[in-house]
Amino acid sequence: MLAEDSTLLREGLVRLLTEEGHEVPAAVADAPDLLRAVEAAPPDLVVVDIRMPPTHTDEGLRAALEIRERWPQVGVLVLSQHLERHYAAQLLTSGPERVGYLLKDRVAQVGEFLDALERIHAGGAALDPEVVRQLVLRSTHTDPLARLTPRERGVLESLAEGHTNAAIAAHLHLSLSAVEKHLGTVFDKLGLRHAAGYNPRILAVLRYLES
Repeated sequence: MLAEDSTLLREGLVRLLTEEGHEVPAAVADAPDLLRAVEAAPPDLVVVDIRMPPTHTDEGLRAALEIRERWPQVGVLVLSQHLERHYAAQLLTSGPERVGYLLKDRVAQVGEFLDALERIHAGGAALDPEVVRQLVLRSTHTDPLARLTPRERGVLESLAEGHTNAAIAAHLHLSLSAVEKHLGTVFDKLGLRHAAGYNPRILAVLRYLES
């Protein structure tokens, strides 16, 4: 299901997804209509714009968080015109499974957009590479992330984007064992190795968002 108030973008997404073999049972222009559609027949995945009528502030984000609370089996991909770090943090802290945050420009890169949908549908997460890049740039000497080597940062960036260890290895031209070793070092440097009850991979991504 889609929720986007721009008719042109909404219809373009419907056409793209349909051509790629996906079914789009509902494409609406505001958050209330999206919630009604999901309640009537929960889909596998929802794509929703953050800013929609009537105030064009965070209606889409609030609808996404409600969907994640009421229908946790539904994947949610939120689209944003601009980088809004706190919105990304809200989404991931609501639960790091079946969730994504992409800038709208990423939709034009069809392969990356579809890959993000597949990762979310498979139970993972998809965080826009630009969001990750900005988080790295904001790190300071007082940030624990500053203790990471360039290679460790690269591995963590790929992890934050939602990639598996195998995908990180292929992307960075590393062996799988090297990726696992680097991640172990990252978890140790960030103090996440022995966080009881929590997945250190998830905590590492959240540490990015908090930095």
